[in-house]
Amino acid sequence: MDKDGMADWEICAMCHGADGISHMAKFPKLAGQKADYISKQLKDFYWQRRTNDGGQMQAITTEIDLKNVDAVASYFAQLPPSAAAQLSDDPASQQLFDDGEKVFWQSANGTDSCATCHHPSASVRAEKNSASGAGVMVAAPILFAQHEAYLVKQLNDFKTNVRKNDSTKSMNIVAKNLDTQSIQAVAFYLAHRQQNDEKK
Repeated sequence: MDKDGMADWEICAMCHGADGISHMAKFPKLAGQKADYISKQLKDFYWQRRTNDGGQMQAITTEIDLKNVDAVASYFAQLPPSAAAQLSDDPASQQLFDDGEKVFWQSANGTDSCATCHHPSASVRAEKNSASGAGVMVAAPILFAQHEAYLVKQLNDFKTNVRKNDSTKSMNIVAKNLDTQSIQAVAFYLAHRQQNDEKK
């Protein structure tokens, strides 16, 4: 509990929703997300390894007791995931979806495909830290049914090194291989794919 009597998860829920499904695209949906990933991002914001526009998350994390971060992450992880955005049946939308599906599943310039880490069935895996060479565990987030605009922004932030909290630098490398059209297409595809849809 903070000084105002709010539980730590309730502080997060003010923007991300008590059900973990935010209504504004600037706030990612947390329902059904991997607990390890949520916990890492909260700690990264707290220790300023990750920043965001205006420093809102850095400020909010100081109101959460660090010893409760894993419990907050578990709360949102156990919630039912959001429904994906409804896909229109017009040809342009279907083409963009198909283009994004290709980006998600295909590797480019020697990098892994997005699906290698971000498909819901992908497990946490060990990689070498690009700076130290030491082994690190990577908990890549589930991206299906996430806000399209949020995904576009994060990919652009990785591409331009505004976001730097991937210790392996894998996301920065992958994002640099994506042009504007590919970023838009894969974000559209992911926003319109249901999280529990296991088919390719």
